Amino acid sequence: MRRVRGVAAITGALLAVSGCRMFAEPSPLPTVRNFLVAWQNGNYSGAAKQTNGDRKAVAGALQALPGQLDLASLHLALGHVRKDDDDATAQFEVRIDLGDNGPPWDYGSQMRLHRSGGQWKVVWSPSIIHPKLGQGERLAVVTETPQRAYVQDSKGRALTRQTKVEIFGVLPGQLTKPDATLDKLSKITNLDKDRVLGRVRSAPPQEFLPLVTLQLPAQATVAAQLLQVPGVQARTRYLPLAPATAADVVGQLGPATAELLQQVGAPYQPGDTIGVSGLQVLDQRRLAGTPTVKVVAQNPSGASSQVLYELPGALSRPVRTTVDRRVQEAAENALKGLHAPASLAAVHQATGEVLAAADHQTDGKNQAFEGRYPPGMTFGMITTQALLGYDQKMNAALSCPPTYKVGDQVFHSSSSRGKTFQSNFVRSCPTAFASMYRSLAYQDLRTSAARFGIGLPWTLPLPSFSGTVPPPSNDAERAASMVGQGRIEVSPLAMALAAATVESGTWKPPSLIKDPAPPQAIQPRSLDSDSISTLQPLLRESVTSGAARSANLAGNKVSGVVAQVPYGSGKTVSWFVGFRGNVAFALAVEGKVNAAAVAARFLRNVPG
Repeated sequence: MRRVRGVAAITGALLAVSGCRMFAEPSPLPTVRNFLVAWQNGNYSGAAKQTNGDRKAVAGALQALPGQLDLASLHLALGHVRKDDDDATAQFEVRIDLGDNGPPWDYGSQMRLHRSGGQWKVVWSPSIIHPKLGQGERLAVVTETPQRAYVQDSKGRALTRQTKVEIFGVLPGQLTKPDATLDKLSKITNLDKDRVLGRVRSAPPQEFLPLVTLQLPAQATVAAQLLQVPGVQARTRYLPLAPATAADVVGQLGPATAELLQQVGAPYQPGDTIGVSGLQVLDQRRLAGTPTVKVVAQNPSGASSQVLYELPGALSRPVRTTVDRRVQEAAENALKGLHAPASLAAVHQATGEVLAAADHQTDGKNQAFEGRYPPGMTFGMITTQALLGYDQKMNAALSCPPTYKVGDQVFHSSSSRGKTFQSNFVRSCPTAFASMYRSLAYQDLRTSAARFGIGLPWTLPLPSFSGTVPPPSNDAERAASMVGQGRIEVSPLAMALAAATVESGTWKPPSLIKDPAPPQAIQPRSLDSDSISTLQPLLRESVTSGAARSANLAGNKVSGVVAQVPYGSGKTVSWFVGFRGNVAFALAVEGKVNAAAVAARFLRNVPG
């Protein structure tokens, strides 16, 4: 695919004079100097006066150069001048900045001069602009863009699918009113009009110049508007642009607007198809590569094109993620039937690799990674681990009243009444745990949360939330902290990693990219053997006979806990946090649902 770069202004530079021979008058040197200074400073008619050519034609040829090259600056440096009676030759160096932070294009050229009637004139020829530029030819800057590489799953398979697109563009040589055409196009697409106009003016006139790629039917409205713009043409193609699964991780592609270009930078141009979200934008340079920039000389028909300069680009390379496509699809299918926003994050219990990140009705937000919800009684495994340091016994007597009040905070329980610490854990009784708020110091609770990764500064390529356990300001908040309410917040990913910690005994920082694998500064954290031997049976019993029993499936054992937690203004989040085999996961639904049943629907489709 060929592209022509965006517009930039010519900036004047001082003329450097070096290696010149000085002559007694009459000398060709003043004519050479005046020609180069006028050309460099954009005084094209002044430069044409120093030649023997048709002044209008010469001025037009020099004036066309900035548009043909879409250059950022032009610098001319006089070299050696040789005089032979009434003829002379002047050498000079040309430095052209093509912009986009690339190196300048440097080349040497020369001009012939002839003295007639005591006056020196430059013998005009297009070869003065460039030695290989012939009569009637023009220069153009084009780019050759490598085919975009894929975001891949853990096995190296593409996570994108073919989708129908309309590529809108123009034939520059056929635009009767390019300024008006591009004004309308830019208003519809939010592209930078001046930069697009620069692309059109510098493009080969006879070739279709793609400017905007739209996916159908999602962008059909914009496509219909563009078809009404005079001079705009469309080409239908099928390209692998749309996410096939894991859309929030993979991300979307779209036209390069001015705002996005500030993020991804050169050498991409307005209208180029670039990443606009997810890994597509974060790994734009790797996935797209960089274009090969060429300066060519073309005859009017474009049939003959000679490359004068080439700046090689970089090949595109895929980004391989840790996403397991089968687990991802199972997660998405499990959430499909819900009538409320829901998110599910799954990780490999031994490595922390993200296996799935699914969102449903979340308005394009990656709530699996970034969601902020109170964990409720799923936080009970952190509270329990902390209480074990106080020699908490599982068979210790503990009641589960329907309500429990601390200050202005009232806790409610709808679970069947447990009589011991263990029975109230497996039945997810918040009033029982809230009543123990005097039994545990905040600092010990926070230390326990950190052992499960809650609140640690782990990072992923995509934005994510590890959770927060702020210090309570009163007894009511202390009680709320015991049951994962109040100001405690977590993401589904944070709780999936916490579940993996119970299963494996060691918390591992999450990872999303296999290749290129980013460094992870934070170190794993291990639980003590007493915590592991206590928590694993509790999570298993919660599924076999407790509040999470709807997730009890035949075959490989399922372990986990559930919670329904009030938050905000009259809202509820329903949780399942658990594991089976190598898959640890957390599910959060914004509403009152049987989260364990949703978890079972997910696990039925997870291989192994």
